[in-house]
Amino acid sequence: MLDENKDTLPEEALIVREYLDASMKPDPDLAATYVADDVTITFTGGRVFNHPSGPTGFNAKRYNWVKKKMDRFDVARGADGVVVYSVGTLYGEWPDGTAFEGNRYVDRFEVNDGKITKMDVWNDSAERILTRMGIEA
Repeated sequence: MLDENKDTLPEEALIVREYLDASMKPDPDLAATYVADDVTITFTGGRVFNHPSGPTGFNAKRYNWVKKKMDRFDVARGADGVVVYSVGTLYGEWPDGTAFEGNRYVDRFEVNDGKITKMDVWNDSAERILTRMGIEA
């Protein structure tokens, strides 16, 4: 978890943090309260979802469990709304029970009128899976 006090985060970053906290429980229905009805979530590998239950279901196949260590939030205000980046690492357990940590991630969010309208997800899980398989590509 991010050590930063929630009270110091800009409103849009707080919305993102609360969304991520709900997603990690995992509680996709609670997470959905932070997103717009027409949200687009583009997950690793270009998988597109329109509800937080999509990534939750995908993660259930990829990991026994996974959490985020949120190191920071970067906020940029633009003409079309606010962009929030969450940067940190993933930790958890692969399906075979092997623990992992330090798996870098970057999540990019667009927040408009108090709701997340777009989310893009990148992480190093695929690289780590290849390495575990002995593939140096």
